[in-house]
Amino acid sequence: MAALVSGQLDEIAPAVRRLVANNPGYLTGPGTNTYLVGRERCVVIDPGPLDDAHVARLLSETRGAIAAVLVTHTHRDHSPAATALAEATGAELLGRPSAADRTHDSTFTPSRVLHDGDEIDVDGLRLRALHTPGHASNHLCYAIDDSGLIFTGDHLIHGSTVVIAPPDGDMSQYLQSLRRLQKEPVSRIAPGHGLTIDDAQAEIARIIAHRLQREAKVISCLRAAGRASVDLLVGAVYADVDSRLHTLASASLLAHLIKLEQDGIAKRDGSDAADIWAIQ
Repeated sequence: MAALVSGQLDEIAPAVRRLVANNPGYLTGPGTNTYLVGRERCVVIDPGPLDDAHVARLLSETRGAIAAVLVTHTHRDHSPAATALAEATGAELLGRPSAADRTHDSTFTPSRVLHDGDEIDVDGLRLRALHTPGHASNHLCYAIDDSGLIFTGDHLIHGSTVVIAPPDGDMSQYLQSLRRLQKEPVSRIAPGHGLTIDDAQAEIARIIAHRLQREAKVISCLRAAGRASVDLLVGAVYADVDSRLHTLASASLLAHLIKLEQDGIAKRDGSDAADIWAIQ
């Protein structure tokens, strides 16, 4: 299947369309996926960055008949257009409040806060909100149980793993949220970036295995080093990753170390990324 490009619109399931926002980049791939769910009236999931052309396209494709704007989380490539879209249509803003973190969009204020298990009905379809913290503390996935389709935002994306960046990102919670999805009736993933993933359960199992393998490597490298900082560890733990990406990898490495500290396996001297870490 061909790669996506900015501005591309596809129907990925009955009454579900994907529009790629115009924000391509290394972390966003071809751009943030915005989903339009419904035909006569729609909900819009993750309207993306505040881009006038993208907002205008969403208004055109929905004829302005937008009942609600749903946000998976408030990172700046997912939620900033939400307020503009709601103001133009009178739609409800649904999601969870922005975290007090510089990576989040502080302009997003939901008119209704969604909790785990809350349901949203539109045009004969029912979406169920699942609170899936880990990549972000306020992260939600949205499942259409009748079809097995789940909109995963940045909880699961196509072609890559996501960065887990403390303090808002939490590796323990991320793994717990992945395992939670293994118990849900989901079979197909509509991610926040990239193409749909047809075997949801296989992909969830693959990501869990990958994270546990990386965790085992962290333990091995830390044991070999005796004592080390994140900056000293990252080259060894992520030797299989382009060194230009090690700054990003350092965030997930710190998340792994914090999880190991919570598990009683690692310990540190200090309280930030410059700390010295060792095996307990």
